[in-house]
Amino acid sequence: MIAASKDAAPGAAPNDSVDALHALILHQLDEDQAQETISIPLAGKSSIADHMVIASGRSTRHVSAIADKLAQRIKQEAGRLVRVEGLPNADWVLIDAGDVIVHLFRPEVRSFYNLERMWSFGDAPPVTAVN
Repeated sequence: MIAASKDAAPGAAPNDSVDALHALILHQLDEDQAQETISIPLAGKSSIADHMVIASGRSTRHVSAIADKLAQRIKQEAGRLVRVEGLPNADWVLIDAGDVIVHLFRPEVRSFYNLERMWSFGDAPPVTAVN
């Protein structure tokens, strides 16, 4: 687990900071009309983050817009440094906010990589692309 205490507000418990960041991300994805948003808890499965959020946009333009707005909102409201990869093509954009990692896909790309299945260790059903 990546330590959250460096980003937590004074007096706040590290888990409160992680939960608040996770809630902020899920709310913003909903506001920006991301599709098929799921959250996979990674605590105990991986040390890279506590949560992985996966969502789709309708097009590369939609994925790009969601990613831009989400990265800005995390910086402004959570005060976290955010790393963004894949924005120029916007087929698959990765937003690393430390304790929460967000993958934004076009539907066909999401279906091809099927991260849900890999990180759920076979528990998740395959994702189908929506035309």
